[in-house]
Amino acid sequence: MNLEELSGLPPGAVDHFQREGIEELYPPQAEAVEAGATEGENLVAAVPTASGKTMIAALSMLSAIERGGKALYIVPLRALASEKKAEFEAYEEFGVTVGVTTGNYESTDDWLATKDIVVATSEKVDSLVRNGADWLSDLTCVVSDEVHLIDDRNRGPTLEVTLAKLRRLNPGMQVVALSATVGNADEIADWLDAALVDTDWRPIDLRMGVHYGNALNFDDGSTREVPVEGSEKQEAALVRDILQEGGSSLVFVNSRRNAEAAASRLGGVVSRELDGEERAELADLAEAIREDSDTETSTDLADCVERGAAFHHAGLSSTQRSLVEDAFRDRLLKVISATPTLAAGVNTPARRVIVRDWRRFDPSAGGMAPLDVLEVHQMMGRAGRPGLDPYGEAVLLATSHDESQELFERYVWADPEPVRSKLAAEPALRTHVLATIASGFARTRDGLLEFLEATLYASQSTEAGRLEAVTDDVLDYLERNDFIERGGDTEDATEDDVGAFTAASDLPAQQDRAERLEATSLGHTVSRLYLDPMSAAEIVHGLEDADDRPTALGLYQLISRTPDMYELYLRSGEDEQFGELFYEREAELLGNAPSEFEEDRFEDWLAALKTGKLLEDWADETDEEQLTDRYKIGPGDLRGKVDTAEWLLGAAESLAAEIDSEWTVAVREARARVEHGVGEELLELVSVGGVGRKRARRLYDRGIEEPADLRSADKGVVLSALKGEKTAENILENAGREDPSMDGVEPADGAAGVKTDETNETARADAAESDDSQSSLGDF
Repeated sequence: MNLEELSGLPPGAVDHFQREGIEELYPPQAEAVEAGATEGENLVAAVPTASGKTMIAALSMLSAIERGGKALYIVPLRALASEKKAEFEAYEEFGVTVGVTTGNYESTDDWLATKDIVVATSEKVDSLVRNGADWLSDLTCVVSDEVHLIDDRNRGPTLEVTLAKLRRLNPGMQVVALSATVGNADEIADWLDAALVDTDWRPIDLRMGVHYGNALNFDDGSTREVPVEGSEKQEAALVRDILQEGGSSLVFVNSRRNAEAAASRLGGVVSRELDGEERAELADLAEAIREDSDTETSTDLADCVERGAAFHHAGLSSTQRSLVEDAFRDRLLKVISATPTLAAGVNTPARRVIVRDWRRFDPSAGGMAPLDVLEVHQMMGRAGRPGLDPYGEAVLLATSHDESQELFERYVWADPEPVRSKLAAEPALRTHVLATIASGFARTRDGLLEFLEATLYASQSTEAGRLEAVTDDVLDYLERNDFIERGGDTEDATEDDVGAFTAASDLPAQQDRAERLEATSLGHTVSRLYLDPMSAAEIVHGLEDADDRPTALGLYQLISRTPDMYELYLRSGEDEQFGELFYEREAELLGNAPSEFEEDRFEDWLAALKTGKLLEDWADETDEEQLTDRYKIGPGDLRGKVDTAEWLLGAAESLAAEIDSEWTVAVREARARVEHGVGEELLELVSVGGVGRKRARRLYDRGIEEPADLRSADKGVVLSALKGEKTAENILENAGREDPSMDGVEPADGAAGVKTDETNETARADAAESDDSQSSLGDF
């Protein structure tokens, strides 16, 4: 189908796509249009990576906007949200406005009401529904990218419930679900009342195969010789082979340590093929990575990058991940070794994808377990980039003939598993049941069950009564913890019973005569804060049990016990180390500790203590490199823990106020300390723009202890602490100094720097006596 044949798009849209080099739609895109994508019809597109799914979404959204509507694009990852926003912002040239929202789960983001396209994560959309964002009722088209992630037990239930709520809010809204090729795309289409485009078409050929010995055997029966030289590893031979014809490689491994080790080895392969210009650009890139963080992980990554290789895992900072991804897309980096997180949607294609590790540790299996077919196919789908690669190759590695056959049967020739809802798991249900009650989607037990019947779980369930039984267990839990109240039967549901989102006439008849459900004030707060109710219960009980003012460690360990914090696990020998810490500081910990004879519960308590101690060390200004080395984590892990702690302590502060706890101020101070990574005495200094934890400590050590001191301190002392004239001027300006200029100022080491009233008086007298003086009090 030619672009000129399209109708119903905003003026200028076709010209824009033509300038982008698109003249004709790919077959899956044309099939989507024929199925009604540009006419407001629901659609599920299950097509391979790089086969034009985003264009299907764009045509659906733009046609909805041309009809006077508003579109929402839901993504699974923040990084993907930024990528899509940048892509869609190009539409602003023909008048389509774009906004993105991914954080601050307490906000309704009213500014997005004026945007034509909004890009958001599923968690953010869920929070917008909970907090009653009015503009959600204006949506006429919702796109769910990577909808197969409903199968993910952690994030899947949020996406599933969010789609169900949006459909109830806007019954006539178009839903477009984009998916990888999965085993039951027809079930997802039936759930969404959608047409189905299900194809394995790709714009360039993808050959999948297995490397064994010196041969790469493909699924089409062809063979490519890729000899392994001497002690060389298979992945090194495969990277070298494709690099010599100008292609890049992605190597998937099963752990961070393996990713880092593989990148170090593969850098030796790549470096021999680099030219002088590439080496210079890579040196600049390596320096940018070192400047981002002074940790061992950053140093190791920069060393690899200088040789044209990189590793990629969740332990990297967001800046480092972006630098690596951009350089790989630009083909400056020739190979990335990565954990499977890189396969989860971010656009990083390579000519050859190598799945080195097809097993990983699974605690539930008690050892190494094979990866799912869907996950491996997601990795393989990264092979081949239209316009840059003539083909794509996806390769598994075998060490024997029998293993080679197993890999063909298990992955190459296999169909992906069906997507299954994980909503009936109690941890997911307790969060979403409370939110459903608090936001007014259900005010009775029958109404709640009716809403849950609109989920994918209900459409897939074959176990009669399972959803009802689990829901009743969750309602009991929420009532025991004072998050909801349950009343008797009600015969006269009013419009208020329906909540903000649904007209009374839309309620099913069952809701008129059923057990009434209502969120308490505490329950509303928990839902608004986007907390797991079990996290809120743990925090509330901990604060209520505190007889004395909680210490920072006590609060940090408390939030680390919650389901919303991924606590550090105990390494070999650490149970003894943190067991000793437990006995030393037991009095500070909030709540009742389990007995050491309850091995699993006591180990969880110690793991939370380890996580809390990490946060305390951070707040005590321990250097980032020391922390990552001491706790064996990456800089991204540290920042992730700090961000989560800041969020949970902010929520704890709100909960403390809700229950009238006397410890609200203690919680607030602990949050501020972990936010800035400083001792209590530096909290005022870090409130000044540009003053971080290191600068605050240097200023404090020179006698500058609060913002007011910056307005009167000797400029030379300030300059010696801040080590840069421009930095010093900006900080003095932010502190409100009358004359922040550092012109002619020399660093003054060792002086306290803060002028007393006596010294200021002397300074004024000296200035008065000098005919040449042009100084003002701001200089001091």
